[in-house]
Amino acid sequence: MIWTELDTWIVLTGALTAMACAVPGVFLLLNKQSMLGDAISHAVLPGLAIGFLVSGSRDSFPMLLGAVLAGLFTAVVSGVIERRGRVETGASLGVVFCSLFALGLILIRIAADHVDLDPGCVLYGALELAVIDSAAVPRIVWQSTAILLLNLTLAAVFFKELQVAAFDPRFAKASGIPSGGIHHGLTVVTALTTVVAFESVGSILVIAMLIVPGASAMLLSRSVAGVLFWSLVVALASALAGHLLAISVAPEWLGWLTGRQDLGSLNSAGMMAASAGLIFFSLLAASHFARSISGRGRASVL
Repeated sequence: MIWTELDTWIVLTGALTAMACAVPGVFLLLNKQSMLGDAISHAVLPGLAIGFLVSGSRDSFPMLLGAVLAGLFTAVVSGVIERRGRVETGASLGVVFCSLFALGLILIRIAADHVDLDPGCVLYGALELAVIDSAAVPRIVWQSTAILLLNLTLAAVFFKELQVAAFDPRFAKASGIPSGGIHHGLTVVTALTTVVAFESVGSILVIAMLIVPGASAMLLSRSVAGVLFWSLVVALASALAGHLLAISVAPEWLGWLTGRQDLGSLNSAGMMAASAGLIFFSLLAASHFARSISGRGRASVL
């Protein structure tokens, strides 16, 4: 394995993106709204496409505005369907994001006929290509750093409100904390983070970065601050381990399994998501083993 400067930029971008996604993901999990992150990551597709079709360019602001409006639309419409249609939250989100995702694919296909907007990159990401830039520091690195700092700043400033709204909405309302505003703000931040993550990890894989690091962190800590810290650690570890697997272990193993020795490196973003899953299941198994050992110890004492 030969490590180059490009590999460093790939890992750095993947780590920044994963950590940026993990911050709102923690609060989505605490609010029992992990499906909302999945819905937003799929539903912003038509927002991106409409932003391009209306503006006629790939400038960031129109597409970003369209994506944010699509994310808010998802949250509002799914809430209306849940109340009026008398269905559970997961079903209402499923109806909305599946419909918008299909619409987004159609619009992306239409937009791709007029510009080099590849639906595959929107879905699966192109981390290896996103870091190729003529500048000393790739543009995607600056974007990922900016969204990470924004998410960390908002989490620090509104930490108390986010914590109270997640664990006791009634107390939050009685205390004058606008839980509805917190919910919509979290939706906007998730949409913004998702749009930035599209270029590197894509729509389908961004949900892994939103949810899995936070879920892993909940196995390591019981405090909100602890969960937030460990989610960042897991996100960073997933990025590094994922790229290492993509360029070394996974191709060799698959080559041995299939009898083909000409397999190149795998998709780094995909392996980062897979690594996050491996970390989660490893922590889950370790937690179960520790509880079983502890239970046997108490039984022997009794």
